[in-house]
Amino acid sequence: MSPTLEHEYLIELVRNRPSLVTTLLAEVGVAVPAFDRARLGTCDFTNCRPTEYRADSVVLLDREGNPVRAVVLEVQRQYDRRKTWSWPVYLSTLRAIEECPVVLLVFCQDEKTAKDCAEPIDMGHPDWVLRPIVAGPRDIPRVTDIKQACDDAELTALSTIMYGDPETPEGIEVLRTFVEAAALRPKGQPSYAQLVFALLPKFNLAQFGKEIGMEVTVEDAMVHPLIRECVEYGEAKGEAKGEAKAVLMILDGRNIQAPFEARRRILACTDQEALKTWINRALVVTSVDELFD
Repeated sequence: MSPTLEHEYLIELVRNRPSLVTTLLAEVGVAVPAFDRARLGTCDFTNCRPTEYRADSVVLLDREGNPVRAVVLEVQRQYDRRKTWSWPVYLSTLRAIEECPVVLLVFCQDEKTAKDCAEPIDMGHPDWVLRPIVAGPRDIPRVTDIKQACDDAELTALSTIMYGDPETPEGIEVLRTFVEAAALRPKGQPSYAQLVFALLPKFNLAQFGKEIGMEVTVEDAMVHPLIRECVEYGEAKGEAKGEAKAVLMILDGRNIQAPFEARRRILACTDQEALKTWINRALVVTSVDELFD
C-alpha cells in the first residue's frame, strides 16, 4: 500500500465533502455550532519555516456568510513529537485570520498512535493546555444501511476502508453495502471505488460475488464501479484501450505480478473480445499465465 495514499485518502474525502469533519467530531462527542455551509480554507500557515506550518486540511463552517468554527484536520500515521510545537501555531494563526473559534481534529489509523496524539500539550501559560481531539479506528461508524450509504458516499468509503474485510462476516456486510450503494448512486456522483479497492489489497470481486451469492460475469465486471472507473479513467486520459489498462489495474490490485512481456502484450491488444475475456479472467486467476490460457 502506498504510504502517500494511506495518508491522503481522508484528505481527499474531506476535499470532496468538507462537512465530513463534523461527522467525525460528532463521533468523538464534540458538538459544532449550527452552520449552513462547510468549505475548505487555506492550509498554509506560513512563518519563518513554511514546511513545518502547513496543515493537512482546513474546513470552515459558515453561518450567514461568516465563519462560526474552523477545523484543522491532521492525519497521523505515527506519532510525531514535533507536531506538539506546530499544532498550536495552526490554531492560533487560523483563529487570528478567521476571527472564530478553532478546533484541532487528528485522525489516526491505529489506537496506539491515537493515544499518543491525544496527550495534552502544555503551552506554558497558566491553565493553557491544548488537548487534541483525536478520532481513531473505533470512532469511525460501520456503514451497513443502504440509504445512509447512498446519501453519504464519503463516510461510506471511509467505513469500507476501515472495516471492509472480505474474510469476516462483518467486513463482508460493509463491502456489500459499499458495492450496492455504488451501483445505485446516480452516474456522475463519486463512488470512490478506485480509492477503496486500492486500499483493500485482499479484495477479490469474484470471491466477493460468491460470498453474497452472485456469479460474476464479464458483463457484471464491466458495470462494477472498480472496473468501470478503470476503463473510464483510460478513456478520459485519451487512451484508446481503457480495457487494457483495466486488466493491468485489476492484476495490480490483486497483487498479481505481470512481467514486462505480458504487460506489453496486454497493452498492444486491439481485440475487444479478447480484452473483455482477459478482464473476466483477471478477476479470478492466480497468475498471469492463466490469463492467456
